[in-house]
Amino acid sequence: MDKLIAFLKDKKITEVECVISDMTGIARGKIAPVDKFVSEKGMRLPESVLLQTVTGDFIDDEVYYQLLDDADIDFVCVPDENAVFMLPWTVEATAQVIHDCYDRMGNPIELSPRNVLKKVLKLYEDKGWEPVIAPEMEFYLTKRSDDHDLPLKPPIGRSGRPEAGRQSFSIDAANEYDPLFEDMYDWCEIQGLDIDTLIHEDGPAQMEINFSHGNALSLADQVFIFKRTLKEAALKHDVCATFMAKPVTDEPGSAMHIHQSVLDIKTGKNIFTKDDGTQSKLFLSYIAGLQQYIPELLPLMAPSANSFRRFLPGTSAPVNLEWGVENRTCGLRIPESSPQNRRIENRIPGADANCYLAIAASLLCGYIGMVDDLKPSTPVTGKSNESRTNNENCLPLTLEEALVAMQSSDACIEYLGQSFTTGFVAVKQAELENFRRVVSSWEREFLLLTV
Repeated sequence: MDKLIAFLKDKKITEVECVISDMTGIARGKIAPVDKFVSEKGMRLPESVLLQTVTGDFIDDEVYYQLLDDADIDFVCVPDENAVFMLPWTVEATAQVIHDCYDRMGNPIELSPRNVLKKVLKLYEDKGWEPVIAPEMEFYLTKRSDDHDLPLKPPIGRSGRPEAGRQSFSIDAANEYDPLFEDMYDWCEIQGLDIDTLIHEDGPAQMEINFSHGNALSLADQVFIFKRTLKEAALKHDVCATFMAKPVTDEPGSAMHIHQSVLDIKTGKNIFTKDDGTQSKLFLSYIAGLQQYIPELLPLMAPSANSFRRFLPGTSAPVNLEWGVENRTCGLRIPESSPQNRRIENRIPGADANCYLAIAASLLCGYIGMVDDLKPSTPVTGKSNESRTNNENCLPLTLEEALVAMQSSDACIEYLGQSFTTGFVAVKQAELENFRRVVSSWEREFLLLTV
């Protein structure tokens, strides 16, 4: 705590936002005066917070009381002094501190997404390995609207006009929102977020921010903070930023591509590359692990019914688990690189995924592949996104199917824990039931007067 207390004093912080991530990726916690925060050295929250759905509801009672104490007791949240971020948009000098969750005996709470990622990273550490990742976050800017039935529209840019067509990689189109992005970059710098490149994606007012390669836990924290930072910057400029996987009909969805490689801790060398510069056996096994286990862990990368709207054949989104070199039609792309920088880009996760869980799931798949010495399919050349079933490891078509696969996954239960598996599936099933109650505009348009 000494390092954290020194930071708070140096920055003259008056308030501290104590936050954790729930299953859905929503920041939950408390706001405390700095003196109270320092004296208490953390906070307590009810266990039930981790099992809330995206709508704020709770899971089915039977599972709820199976996983939690009948008295809805508190767990202890301990601040991580390496996960402290200034909040540049507040009037008062405020810091945001990410906490880890423990029970009263000091054991990590299995339901905590951040603890899930730390558990996976411990598997790597025990093997003498260190994962290196680089997330790419896609998102849309939209006009503000309070009518949920109306389609989203692109915001007005500096020219006074909204985008009318697709402007992939357009510099001028990205510059339309320069004032917003200037604030975003300034705020990210203040917070120490290691963002790299800004790209205009295929959709109208759809952008992508790339993060620099680095430590998996640190970058998960940064993505968690970045989402909020961007939303605050957008609101300052009277627009909205959304990380929904598929927010606009007939336009591309938004992904969270995860570049990943693994270093040998002792030597610092990339274990995906042999001494002669060619790809290693572990590299191929990592790919095989992704191919075999992503179908079982897909809800961690595609967590809602909307997430599955991305996976359409013939679009820019992947629909299968093929792999290939410099092939963006594959779910698993191998970018051109030097031997030391050899890596795999997992293009399956959506921007709506909980960053801790999506990164944990991707790393776990690769880990199992390496320790079990799995063999991948043959790499593909040419277009591979026309069919969902190019190889034996197919992606589930719906969230319902994916949740069934996850619930019965021996790997998920073994490595992430029975409680986490049960709790996460219960949260997503509750959200799905809520989703099913809603009658869509498509139903009103095509079924109302025709059936």
